[in-house]
Amino acid sequence: MNPARLRALLDDFVEARPWSERIAADPVEFPHRYRDPRDVEVVALLAASLAYGRANLFKPKVAGILSGLGPSPAKALAALTVADARALLQGFVYRFNLPSDVAVLLLGMGRQLSLHGSLERAFLAGQGGGWQRTLANFAHGLRAAAPEREIIRQLGPVRGLHHLLPFAEAGAAKRLNLYLRWMVRGPDDIDFGIWRALSPAQLMIPLDTHVMRIARWLGLTRRSTIGWKTAEEVTASLRRLDPADPVRYDFALCHYGMSGACPARPVQANCRACPLRPECSVGRRLQR
Repeated sequence: MNPARLRALLDDFVEARPWSERIAADPVEFPHRYRDPRDVEVVALLAASLAYGRANLFKPKVAGILSGLGPSPAKALAALTVADARALLQGFVYRFNLPSDVAVLLLGMGRQLSLHGSLERAFLAGQGGGWQRTLANFAHGLRAAAPEREIIRQLGPVRGLHHLLPFAEAGAAKRLNLYLRWMVRGPDDIDFGIWRALSPAQLMIPLDTHVMRIARWLGLTRRSTIGWKTAEEVTASLRRLDPADPVRYDFALCHYGMSGACPARPVQANCRACPLRPECSVGRRLQR
């Protein structure tokens, strides 16, 4: 990797395309429907937490919950009871998650809002021990704030709570890091920048399969599996390009993969037209 040349290519790559047109294909579209920062932060956490699998499957689930919460989700969550959650989530199923899982998230957010005034302050209350530990503390805090036993009694057993609210003690914590990118970066056309106590320099890449693939091809990591160490390595490489804002390329790279422009199985015609080809190991190989 040539850091100076790769940064120049990535800068041009980001600036040359109207990436905000991809918002409709991304879970970030949900918090963009709101203006109040408290609504934005709770809707963003709900959307990020359920953003696994295919977008056309999880997005109707998020939309259904938001419809039931009304015009101000933050105010609704601050007043939410277990009985309210049971009525709101009746019949909810999405892959690993049942109503009780989502109720823990919603009631945990509501209690943290009441206790701290915002999810930002709740996050800051758990700072310490490094980024991974801080993310884990945030998830622990949300779960601890919810009346989990009462939720299970009224809504039934949990099934995928560890998946919905991961403790960032295993894996790359992609969805929590995605949430933090939305909250801390910006404001710009995509990210909100409403959490001012944290710096974009602190963020870690929300590592998914698309970003992982492109990161390997661009020489940002030599690792072959998605995990915390890989996310750290990719972020460290990105900090060499932009120490102040290492994850600013994330949305563009992710959607470059999602859109099919950079598929898992390389297409020679796509590679020939790719602006990142000079620093891409696959693009250079196909060019020969």
